[in-house]
Amino acid sequence: MATEIPSDIDMVQRDPSDLNSHVKVMFEEVLGEPDGSHSIDGVWRCAFKCFEGSRNLCYRILTAICAVPLAFCWGCEFAFLSFYHVWCVTPYLKAYIININSCKIMYRACCSACCDPCFESVGRCLSDIRVTYVNQ
Repeated sequence: MATEIPSDIDMVQRDPSDLNSHVKVMFEEVLGEPDGSHSIDGVWRCAFKCFEGSRNLCYRILTAICAVPLAFCWGCEFAFLSFYHVWCVTPYLKAYIININSCKIMYRACCSACCDPCFESVGRCLSDIRVTYVNQ
């Protein structure tokens, strides 16, 4: 079953599940000058443009170089993970459940054989106890 590439892929909202909200870093979250320690306005503007420009340029260069090979690697990783679960984990768990049910039946039989006579004896001994209240 081949996966089709959606024709209506959203090129604006690229993280609709908000998977990477922890890496949204803005200039104001990294650099800040407290009152009384302000640089020249032009320097602050230049620092802002430098930060934003270098962050965007570096990100674009890294994605241009690494995005396709990494997407391929992650695709292979998740294909392997799916294969492993379909062909190894799920059958193993099913076999384990079948085997553990046999153990459950044996354990229940052993407990019944050993414990039931004791519980019945104690129950018969204690069944003759009568509690009466004396009004004073």
